[in-house]
Amino acid sequence: MFSIFKKKPFFSQEENEMIVQAIRDAEKHTSGEVRVFVESKCRFLDALNRATEIFNDLKMEKTELRNAVLVYVALKDKQLAVYGDAGIHQKTGDDYWKAAVNNMIAHFDKENYAHGIANCVRMIGEALQLHFPYDKDVDKNELPDEIIFGK
Repeated sequence: MFSIFKKKPFFSQEENEMIVQAIRDAEKHTSGEVRVFVESKCRFLDALNRATEIFNDLKMEKTELRNAVLVYVALKDKQLAVYGDAGIHQKTGDDYWKAAVNNMIAHFDKENYAHGIANCVRMIGEALQLHFPYDKDVDKNELPDEIIFGK
């Protein structure tokens, strides 16, 4: 059985590339890792709970310095969260993550989703660079850079 209806992608190819490039640029200057997960609907009332679940499912806590960050977005439900592992969270605190979310919301209010995500990733990259600067002798890309798309 097949469907003649093709599911519309969340982002255009250009928007997708912009987000992936923001991830690569952010990680170029830090040992930290950033992942982006996008889906239509959030199956939790609180997007942070869903982000935590995805973070753990993706085994993002396995980074050596516990400095991975997940940007989570449920587009149709208009929910989002940013979840930072223990290493980076200790350095930045709750207010930093709230500011990252508010920054994304400002773009989302104008329906500029891809730009909002890319801008948030850049902001996270700056914090990671400050607290976990890149060391060419030991740093490696521990997690894939592409966007993960849920349902």
